[in-house]
Amino acid sequence: MVGRDDTEMMRRALFHAARGLGRTTPNPMVGAVVVSTEGVVVGQGFHEGAGTPHAEIHALDAAGEQARGATLYVTLEPCCHTGRTGPCTRRILASGVVRVVAAMEDPDPRVSGRGFAELRAQGILVEAGLLHDEARRLNESFCMVRERGRPFVVIKAATSLDARVARAPGVRTVISSPAANRKTHGLRATVDAVAVGSETARVDDPVLTVRECQRLRPLARVVFDRRLRTSPTARLLSTLAHGPVIIVTSSRRAAGEGRAAALEAAGATVLEADSLAEALRGLLAWEVSTLLVEGGPQLQAALWQAGLVDRLHLVIAPDVIGAGGVQWLDAAIVTRGSWSRVSAEPRGPDIWIEADVHRNS
Repeated sequence: MVGRDDTEMMRRALFHAARGLGRTTPNPMVGAVVVSTEGVVVGQGFHEGAGTPHAEIHALDAAGEQARGATLYVTLEPCCHTGRTGPCTRRILASGVVRVVAAMEDPDPRVSGRGFAELRAQGILVEAGLLHDEARRLNESFCMVRERGRPFVVIKAATSLDARVARAPGVRTVISSPAANRKTHGLRATVDAVAVGSETARVDDPVLTVRECQRLRPLARVVFDRRLRTSPTARLLSTLAHGPVIIVTSSRRAAGEGRAAALEAAGATVLEADSLAEALRGLLAWEVSTLLVEGGPQLQAALWQAGLVDRLHLVIAPDVIGAGGVQWLDAAIVTRGSWSRVSAEPRGPDIWIEADVHRNS
């Protein structure tokens, strides 16, 4: 039976797991802590990236012989298969650990209860479910890919007080403050890809890179462009060293083979998809587990109506644009009754709202 000390140690393991934010895709973020029979932490660690040792291995390496008779706290069920690294269950069994406390079962069908079963079969006491919700929220994108076969989708928008995103159609408009922009770059540093629609790509000509903070992995940039209107000379295509550029179209033949060829010659990859859901599934080939959609309102509305939005970041600036401005999303589309875990904080003169969106697909 788990107790207060167990909860404290699992929170410690979750802290270590979060150190892998933005680094581990397509793997989950995992933390582990080894505690001796005297209640002393003798080893701890986290998964630092795909192909590197798992959290349990780091923690057990640090513990050494002190792992014998100890308890291992881990935020995700230990793996029992060979992938880029060997199975953690074998190492746990060899370490002398007598008890494993895990936050959640691994949704990966190669594991999914089998890791726990292997440990129990060899006499280790396994207790699962401690701080389950916190652990699952930490790995929402990993769970989304395994359970629904698509990336976790986050939309982010900056609007005026009257819910406008531009002063007029086709007019580039700066709305959010430098303080909010810094948070945006921090958000980009944690996801696998950033996406915009073709109108945003055409009007703003963005590069969609991470600035003012560190990112350790390449960042994919995605343009949803049904008619392939993106220019081969777009600034986005001058930044391929930062990560791939993927142009999503419904049909390269209908949009024009010449346009597709020109974009590919400039370094882009053209991805054909019949629907937004198919496009999202297609992005998994680039190990995109979390997709940040920054614009524009047509693309975000389409994703919302298709039930493909999982989280919202909304920046509201203290300005009024007026009726001539471009509206963000219609209130009938973005029903606030579908929001949960809503939080708000000031960012310079702006207010940054974050909310989970109830999935309906």
